[in-house]
Amino acid sequence: MASVPSLASTVQQRLAEGLSAALPEAGSADPLLRRSDRADFQANGILALAKRLKGNPRELATKVVESIPANDVLKEIEVSGPGFLNITVSDAAIVETLAARAADARLGVPLNEAAGTTVIDYAQPNVAKEMHVGHLRSAVIGAAMVEIMEFTGETVIRRHHIGDWGTQFGMLIQYLIEHPHELDHRSEDAEVSGEEAMSNLNRLYKASRALFDADEEFKTRARARVVDLQAGDEETLALWQRFVDESKIYFYSVFDKLDMDIRDPDIVGESGYNDMLQETCRLLEESGVAVRSEGALCVFFDDIKGPDGNLVPLIVQKSDGGFGYAATDLSAIRDRVQGLKASTLLYVVDARQSLHFKMIFETARRAGWLNDDVKAVQLAFGTVLGKDGKPFKTREGETVRLVDLLDEAIDRASAVVREKAQDLTEDEITERGAQVGIGAVKYADLSTSAARDYKFDLDQMVSLNGDTSVYLQYAYARIQSILRKAGDAKPVAHPELELAPSERALGLHADGFGEAIEETAAEYAPHKLAAYLYQLASLYTTFYSECPVLKADTPAQVENRLFLCDLTARTLHQGMALLGIRTPERL
Repeated sequence: MASVPSLASTVQQRLAEGLSAALPEAGSADPLLRRSDRADFQANGILALAKRLKGNPRELATKVVESIPANDVLKEIEVSGPGFLNITVSDAAIVETLAARAADARLGVPLNEAAGTTVIDYAQPNVAKEMHVGHLRSAVIGAAMVEIMEFTGETVIRRHHIGDWGTQFGMLIQYLIEHPHELDHRSEDAEVSGEEAMSNLNRLYKASRALFDADEEFKTRARARVVDLQAGDEETLALWQRFVDESKIYFYSVFDKLDMDIRDPDIVGESGYNDMLQETCRLLEESGVAVRSEGALCVFFDDIKGPDGNLVPLIVQKSDGGFGYAATDLSAIRDRVQGLKASTLLYVVDARQSLHFKMIFETARRAGWLNDDVKAVQLAFGTVLGKDGKPFKTREGETVRLVDLLDEAIDRASAVVREKAQDLTEDEITERGAQVGIGAVKYADLSTSAARDYKFDLDQMVSLNGDTSVYLQYAYARIQSILRKAGDAKPVAHPELELAPSERALGLHADGFGEAIEETAAEYAPHKLAAYLYQLASLYTTFYSECPVLKADTPAQVENRLFLCDLTARTLHQGMALLGIRTPERL
């Protein structure tokens, strides 16, 4: 089915036609339409137009209104103030537009069949290291953007650029060679849990680090093992792969708890670009983009200087011949643009890495790997803070383990569900507790502008009141309860009925779903979709308190209000799914 024009776009079109008819000299002027608290919509474009045409704005506005023929969409247009247009649409137009949305599985949201290909880099844990609270935002924001972009028609290729290379692996591998049973499991037949896998890795890391720091001979052997790893020695690579595989067991257990779909082929870590590093350096040096400075291969930027006023370069290759993050990141850009044919590269990465990515992107542009047809964007995110507004730590000052944080959220949410549950079994309470708890963590993150820091406050997150996922989930569950109790009455749109104010407000907002999705995708701003859904749930709560549904005055009114309920629920369900949040049928 073709996308359904929103009322805003229909009104915009009628006004544009009126402008062209009344003022042909204006060309294709924009009416500048927006929602208004004085009417359904307000158009402000005539003020700028009057200035350009050197006319009286009120007179021009009156002329435009007179040029719009009577129609079944625009109920009233009032010229206000210095030349604003206050526009009220008909009740019938609201219901008919919503009915067209309801008839579409996509709720009328446009599908852009000419969309491009985005490679999104998100959820980047490190091999042999525990995931902590700092890994939360990249995973949650990235997963939401994947769903949102795919829903709009974008081809999305996921990439998890895990930390799986570097000098620490020489230490780990050498220790494993000398202590070969450290990664053995109690039973080869038993499935290894994520906790067990991480416990093994933690124990081995601590033991190898202690030996590395205390034993100079072991340190020498470990450093030699790094050379073997980089040279592709078979035994060394096989042991390195064991660390990667063990870490994946752990990663997947955490992502599963986060209710996220992470696929093996999408994990292309630092090691995936090893074979490209030398060529990347050669291409940069031969093109003059990078130059040798004190033995290192560097890229300089006129506007990036250190505290001493000297230029700070991007070091692509160190003076000892080793490669840093820059060589890997630039090779990844080459692979994603030339191999994966990306038109957009989206990096969901901590804002503290913004300077690094600014330098990387500029280097890639100079080299011709990024251009007018291929753009790179950092979706930079802020820090997770504790209730005290400081970086989130345990009482002992340690970084908070991600799995502990998620478990606590599930426990808190389960307590809320158990308190409210009326007809749920213990298994259902456990299932809902996980859905509500994980939803609460995700929504708290996604409802905040990514660039901002936010406070991690579980008491607030699992509250039934305020801007929380629980509030939205409860609104959805309440609607499902009404629909179950409706008996033979079905949701049916009745455009002939007059709407109450709260019905109009709910309907007009529900009609804006497609525009909210479009804006969210275009700006990489999931908080805008979260804000739209919260407003939808709030307007539904007002409607519910003011408009009896099953006890409405007439059968037609019952059906129409059930229709509004059903469309609201479907919109909440779809919108929350795009944010990666479940909507339980019962709470």
